[in-house]
Amino acid sequence: MTDRPSVGAAVDLGSNSVHLLAADIHGHQLRPLADESVFLGLGAAVDTSAHLGAPARAELATVLARYADRAREFGATYITFLGTEPIRRAADGARVVAEVERATQVPLHVLSHEEEAYLTLIGVTAGMEVSQETMVVDIGGGSSEFCALAPRGRPRAAGLRLGSGRLTARFATTDPISQDAVTAMRDAADEVLLRAPDAAPSDLVAVGGTASNLLKITVDGIEAGTLTREGIALAIATLTSAPAASVTERYFINPKRGPILVAGAVIVEALMRRYGVETVRVSEAGIREGAILAADRAGRAWRDRLLDLAAGWRQ
Repeated sequence: MTDRPSVGAAVDLGSNSVHLLAADIHGHQLRPLADESVFLGLGAAVDTSAHLGAPARAELATVLARYADRAREFGATYITFLGTEPIRRAADGARVVAEVERATQVPLHVLSHEEEAYLTLIGVTAGMEVSQETMVVDIGGGSSEFCALAPRGRPRAAGLRLGSGRLTARFATTDPISQDAVTAMRDAADEVLLRAPDAAPSDLVAVGGTASNLLKITVDGIEAGTLTREGIALAIATLTSAPAASVTERYFINPKRGPILVAGAVIVEALMRRYGVETVRVSEAGIREGAILAADRAGRAWRDRLLDLAAGWRQ
């Protein structure tokens, strides 16, 4: 590729939030220029009615038009819109794609679980080869994506319908969430994770708003950047000790995310059991960083080269 951008941008349409990242690109490194999100709850809307509907589609198109304008202000050559779990499931997904492109002049790529996982791995590794067996898990509201990679190996990816919003909607009937509901969530998470990729990761990495917000509550602290079994136990105890609004205010968490954090902590706890690890590293980088790096490396053909890109490359 000869026309290499110096600025890229990506927007992730997740089950909980829609998130923009624009960044300067320096080889494998990104310097953020804009990093902002809005909580639209797309996954909950699809769960309720199987489609987004005209008002929600219009709101989404308006948000994405604003984000596209922001990215162009920074001089982004490639702007990548990434449709994930809620757009995959929406009965009006084709309308979403058409209306977004009409409002923004930017195509919306509706990703498979595997494509999500590959992009997330690229974001976490910054597109570099790994030196130890690594498992990256993006814990979303409606699903979680897994990608395992060993040194000099090929990435293995899968997606499971296990998410913080999905578990909350299924089991949480009180505020604060009851211990019986937590137990039911644990059983459900363990059952779903039986279908997760087999791996023996030395580095288990969690990405997404669930993991980063749990750091605010655990004894491990934000600076450590890791979640431990003890920290997750404390987070669950804290989150179930008072109404969600009280806990989120105390820890400066988005009030719309607060009610689903117990389920997110249960998923992290289940991942530790599934892979036999004591700690989970939390990465702020993920699918958006991966999309920016993939487009910078491969241009508009990034989806065709995604499996090779996920294995890492040398600059």
